[in-house]
Amino acid sequence: MPSFDIVSQVDLQEVDNAINNVKKEIDSRYDFRGVTTEITFNRKDKRISILTGDEMKIKALRDMLSAHCVRRKIDPRIMDFSEPEGTSKGQLKQQVRLKEGIDKETAKKLVKLIKGAKLKVQAAIQDNQVRVTGKKIDDLQAVISLVREGGFEQPFQFVNMK
Repeated sequence: MPSFDIVSQVDLQEVDNAINNVKKEIDSRYDFRGVTTEITFNRKDKRISILTGDEMKIKALRDMLSAHCVRRKIDPRIMDFSEPEGTSKGQLKQQVRLKEGIDKETAKKLVKLIKGAKLKVQAAIQDNQVRVTGKKIDDLQAVISLVREGGFEQPFQFVNMK
């Protein structure tokens, strides 16, 4: 019986490449001259740390990071920005968490959306992914288009089409 999995994964190497490109752009921009600006990526925790001078530069870094992620074919919706915090040296720091995997609430919404479409498919939650099985590949393709148009705040990939 044909099936596929709905997952939410992040290519950490592409994120690392995007961050390196942002660092190069920071070095060449005039508005960042004379301001200590750091952007670091922790692969293990899947977190990006931003440290810079003021609110305007934080916003510029967020925009640059989003733009470079799009260029690397990474959906910017994977980034969860925390509130900027002040440091003892008068700068601002911000943490960015990368969202990976489908949490229980989102998985339940996905299953409800799929079952509400009245297609002849079954959806099951498995850890941090959703498996969809059906008799016809056309039904599975209809589920894929339904999920893409679902308006979720998280990007999904469709893998293991069998």
